[in-house]
Amino acid sequence: MKIGEIASRIGLKIETIRFYEAEGLIAPPDRTGGNYRIYNRGHLDRLSFIKRSRDLGFTLDQVKELLRLADNRDGSCAEVDVIAGHHVAEIDRKLADLTALRTELVRSLQCCEGSTIAECRIIEALSPIGPAAGTA
Repeated sequence: MKIGEIASRIGLKIETIRFYEAEGLIAPPDRTGGNYRIYNRGHLDRLSFIKRSRDLGFTLDQVKELLRLADNRDGSCAEVDVIAGHHVAEIDRKLADLTALRTELVRSLQCCEGSTIAECRIIEALSPIGPAAGTA
């Protein structure tokens, strides 16, 4: 497969595939006589793994480590569990932040009297300086 075909099949941009190659996440593909990259099933599987991991929010460093571990099929999955556990903790932190944000927005909406922007509690809460932000 040429790079455009594999990009289309996986749902990645061509530049992203080149980036992953430059970062060492995938092996350099073979080249045609015209110097076009030719990808095989192994590249497709590995890029699919990377995309799925990234879609689930794993960092690039975590993906690199997961790939390293996946390459050793007989290794213990304990290290994978540690990486996944850290990721779950990060997800929980983000969920707590989002819950707090939701609570604040709902509270602001309930306080809204529907009058003018000058009296809008949501705009006031978002303004870095407070209610006097628009005055000189």
